[in-house]
Amino acid sequence: MQSSRLLTAAAAVLLLLSSCNGGADKQPETTAAKPAAVKTPAFNADSAYQAVTAQVAFGPRTPGSAAQKQCAAWMQQQLKQVCDTVYVQNTTVTGGDKKQLPCINLIGSINPAAKRRILLLTHWDSRPWGDEDSKDKDKPILAADDGGSGVAVLLEVAKQVKAMGLSPELGVDILFTDVEDYGKDVWGENSFCLGTQYWAAHPHVAGYKAEFGILLDMVGAKGAQFPLERLSRQFADGVQQNVWKAAADAGYSSFFPYADAPGITDDHVPVNQIAGIKTIDIVNLTNNPGNPFAAHWHTHKDNMDVIDRNTLKAVGQTLLQVIYESAAGSI
Repeated sequence: MQSSRLLTAAAAVLLLLSSCNGGADKQPETTAAKPAAVKTPAFNADSAYQAVTAQVAFGPRTPGSAAQKQCAAWMQQQLKQVCDTVYVQNTTVTGGDKKQLPCINLIGSINPAAKRRILLLTHWDSRPWGDEDSKDKDKPILAADDGGSGVAVLLEVAKQVKAMGLSPELGVDILFTDVEDYGKDVWGENSFCLGTQYWAAHPHVAGYKAEFGILLDMVGAKGAQFPLERLSRQFADGVQQNVWKAAADAGYSSFFPYADAPGITDDHVPVNQIAGIKTIDIVNLTNNPGNPFAAHWHTHKDNMDVIDRNTLKAVGQTLLQVIYESAAGSI
């Protein structure tokens, strides 16, 4: 993610509506019975934390590195354990510096025959430069949060769905995209999200469609907040509202405030614009209008020290709530 992805910010106001009793002499109004809570499996934050650790142990997962190949093989094996079908896209993309970059996208499908589908995605590569750091700016970062956390959450979500089971009428696709963070402001916004651009134009299944998509980006840090990212609202306001409601249903509204956040060019943009799937971004943003990203963003501080099990749990449990509410027809 880059600083030029910052668009415009606006203040958000949440209006809370209340009603009053019409008087003691009136008959009480009848109300519809509250729907029963949707049963969901429990997200295992310890397991997700270990999945972040496993990725960081490979080192920076930059295009063309040994760590890229090793981590891709590890993720493929993990997906095979929790998904019904696994696809691998091995391709080459052109960086903003005109370099030819190996790109490995992985897709795990649960209930692949189901026509109703939900797309969950995250990038898994590491930024080749710690350009927001005060030192070692030309060295790659470990990307525990900006890469590792999203993969870990989605693997654990898939594991819990497999364990509990899911209506055969609903399918879930887990998309791990590569070469998201090989980009620079001077190269333009299209130098980012290269793996997702490729997948959106060449999906793993011809004519692939999903009812909606949810992107995860930097979802594992201590004190993370996931406000309403502006482009998500423009692309898929209804999806965003449903996800924030699901977060409240799961008990994690404190992580998902109803507050406006700047729009950023992230992987959800090509999914919306090229693949035509209404997709939102769950991304850790601050209220700093100049730079809304966390202090460890694109620095060498993006390591295991910033990862917090509570944040992983909040995001993972919210996704499980979304999946099972969708299966039940609640959203």
